Amino acid sequence: MKQFLIFLGIVIALIVGGIFYYISTYNRAVRLDEGIKAAWSQVLNQYERRADLVPNLVSTVKGYAAHESRIFEETAEKRAAVGQIRLTADDLNDPAKVKAFQEAQNALGGALSRLLAVAENYPDLKANQNFLSLQSQLEGTENRIAVARMDYITLIRQYNSLLKSIPAKWILNGQFSLRSEYTIEEEKKALPIVQFN
Repeated sequence: MKQFLIFLGIVIALIVGGIFYYISTYNRAVRLDEGIKAAWSQVLNQYERRADLVPNLVSTVKGYAAHESRIFEETAEKRAAVGQIRLTADDLNDPAKVKAFQEAQNALGGALSRLLAVAENYPDLKANQNFLSLQSQLEGTENRIAVARMDYITLIRQYNSLLKSIPAKWILNGQFSLRSEYTIEEEKKALPIVQFN
């Protein structure tokens, strides 16, 4: 009888331990999933901040370089294109949506680079405090975008690692799906950076 009670105690302990492990693993996956959504929201916030800086930057440059209207129009068009694309964290598993979003962001970044390059020809503009402030804010925003994307990618890797590891893979089978990483094409990483001295 004593051996049966010991065996029964071990079985109950294993069952309770298994239940707690399942709950713990499930809750960790939920926390990571919610963290991914929050991190992606931060990426979008930083992209939105960059887009919000564009009208002021264009207005400031336009005051000094009115005849550069093609660049102003292009920058405004690219900003409008960025504003039309909404990409949620759940959409990141759709390669077509991710590609459209990234192409719009890259196009805006390229237009901003060309806009800032125009300032090279206008020494008075480069000395304008409003322009310098906007340029500094834009640079800070680009840094924030990079940090937000890095944080997002880190969470994706943790989440995907959890879903691929054993026994979590078996425990969470079908309840959560792997997420695609948000990556930038190699040639886009090498875009020239315009710096004013």
